[in-house]
Amino acid sequence: MCTINISVQALPAAKVSPGPRAWPVVGNLYDVKPVRFWCYAEWAQAYGPIISVWFGSTLNVIVSNTELAREAMLHGDGIGRTFQVPETSLARGRYGDGRGTYRRRPTVAGYGRTMRETFWREVLKECDQQLADRNRTRSAAKFSRDGQDLIWADYGPHYVKVRKVCTLELFSPKRLETLRPIREDEVTAMVESIFTNCNNPDAGSKGTSLVVRKYLGAVAFNNITRLAFGKRFVNSEGIMDNQGHEFKVIVANGLKLGASLAMTEHIPWLRWMFPLEEDAFAKHGARRDRLTRAIMEEHTLARQKSGSIFLQYNLNLQDITAGMDTTAISVEWAMAELIRNPRVQQKAQEELDHVIGSERVMSETDFSTLPYLQSVAKEALRLHPPTPLMLPHRANANVKIGGYDIPKGSNVHVNVWAVARDPAVWNDPEEFRPERFLEEDVDMKGHDFRLLPFGAGRRVCPGAQLGINLVTSMLGHLLHHFRWTPEEGGKAEEIDMLENPGLVAYMRTPLQATATPRLPSHLYKRVAVDI
Repeated sequence: MCTINISVQALPAAKVSPGPRAWPVVGNLYDVKPVRFWCYAEWAQAYGPIISVWFGSTLNVIVSNTELAREAMLHGDGIGRTFQVPETSLARGRYGDGRGTYRRRPTVAGYGRTMRETFWREVLKECDQQLADRNRTRSAAKFSRDGQDLIWADYGPHYVKVRKVCTLELFSPKRLETLRPIREDEVTAMVESIFTNCNNPDAGSKGTSLVVRKYLGAVAFNNITRLAFGKRFVNSEGIMDNQGHEFKVIVANGLKLGASLAMTEHIPWLRWMFPLEEDAFAKHGARRDRLTRAIMEEHTLARQKSGSIFLQYNLNLQDITAGMDTTAISVEWAMAELIRNPRVQQKAQEELDHVIGSERVMSETDFSTLPYLQSVAKEALRLHPPTPLMLPHRANANVKIGGYDIPKGSNVHVNVWAVARDPAVWNDPEEFRPERFLEEDVDMKGHDFRLLPFGAGRRVCPGAQLGINLVTSMLGHLLHHFRWTPEEGGKAEEIDMLENPGLVAYMRTPLQATATPRLPSHLYKRVAVDI
């Protein structure tokens, strides 16, 4: 009880933001619904755009609003601002609360112009440096060697060095252009695989239903591993080698270990009842290191002058798998929306037919002449950000947001999902309408705070441009090569558009769809390259 008393006594002088009533010991742990960003958006309707949620004795501040007014950016820190009583705005669609009931999906609305323009830039710009650290769970600390990677490192000299190496060696414009043939190789391999299955006599006639995620995951997996490791784990026949299988096992085991300690992470004095499985983490780390060393040795021998520097400094499986998941997730959601909105699909295909034609396949160099395709990608990332809640930013000093105190050690979460559906800044926010980005150019790499699928500030994703290129390329090829309709016997409106609980927003039910080829057969061949 000493820990609880100290935490409670430390806060009377602090003016924390409102939020749901916290219970002794557990705080709000039992109140938070499985899909957290929905839950936080619902609470924001009741308590305002900045709320306090307690995980045990740890304060978590959730921000669900859009922009900071220019005056606040230039002249103040938000102290003393007031906001209007929030109105309730219920959008189309329903969601489950994890307790056997369903309610309508919330959107954040009605905070008044002053507060609408306050919180985003205040969190990610004015308070950026004070909120640039990471909150590491025990498992995250183990996996990252106590913050020695890129994702979980606190902001400081080490993080700056690792990020600089990462940016220069992997994500610079020159490097991305050099590796463009690899990305196009993998996307055309996906097209060939889908085409083969569509025409497989054992699977039925043309237009066979496919599990879309299977093909998207293969593209993302091969792209990221070739980018980071300099090798492809899958051969031309689609057979994965031993290192590829080992990599997938290590990733799956890491996710399992990381998810096994949720409650005790937030109630430190209970940890003696649930000791960390030191032996399991040690074995996992040793297995990971063996694979890493083997790949580095191969890579060093094969490429003496490139790639090995990056691997020696910054190879971490968590960093790699982060990009692997989010790309496939984004494209799967986009394809679901395109099947539900045949008008948009047809318009995108008409643009592709006009610009690319039926005598060649699309390349990334065509992006600049395909504005509607780029808008489709943006609209999918707006409605379905792969990471709906940014990874938590930990306060390394006492700061204020919107006039509320954020004590040092608190965690700040930005609800990207809620901001991207805020009717105060988006017209018809629940509608999948790519035309909105033709009417107004909106940056999505951290400069426009209405659309932040890759974060912003010092912790913005360094691979944002890579992600945008890959998502756009995959969508372009899928739409150019195939017409997409619901699975046989299904209806577009019956596609399950709900998210799975978790850090990243997978579709709860994997998308199944029918792909019908629409180009000459010779354009479905993989364009293989080896760089």
